Amino acid sequence: MRNVVAFEHMTLDGYASSGEGLGFEFTFRAYDEELMAYAEQIQADFDTAVYGRETYLGMFGFWSQHPNADSSPYERAHAEWVNAVDKIVCSTTLESADWNNTRLIGSDVAAEIDALKRKEGGAIAIYASPKLVHSFIDMGLIDEFRIVVHPVTLGSGTPLFHDKAKLDLDLLESKSFGSGAVYLRYQVR
Repeated sequence: MRNVVAFEHMTLDGYASSGEGLGFEFTFRAYDEELMAYAEQIQADFDTAVYGRETYLGMFGFWSQHPNADSSPYERAHAEWVNAVDKIVCSTTLESADWNNTRLIGSDVAAEIDALKRKEGGAIAIYASPKLVHSFIDMGLIDEFRIVVHPVTLGSGTPLFHDKAKLDLDLLESKSFGSGAVYLRYQVR
């Protein structure tokens, strides 16, 4: 059975989105070459990307236009991967998902994701999309959290864990980086 993994970036005070701009500008300072290289290991077993509406629109708008002449080697490699990987967008308001290899799930998300978990394949990864993570927590769909904690605080935004999230977790892995970021991998018990 495949795992559903929430791969998230979070501030030290628990926010996964600032609610301003793209919402993840807080990651820029600590997302250096060391962390970029390790991120490849973090997501090596992912073969399906899952997004909420807002994250999907931002990712589609940016990555579907890459790589371009100004792209870094990391951006080119990630663009190649994200444009080729199977993608799912969960939304009740989006009418279409036009990015290649993308399927839109508008209703009965729990049953659709449960059926996907039973198919052969690698891990199913939610990227960013903290509101979708909240829904998946409530539906009991998340098997793992892979979190990069950044050495910043925001004071407000969208938290990774909503106020009713009660989870018992086992630490599987941790790593600190020279930039001050810390990676934590937890399995839901």
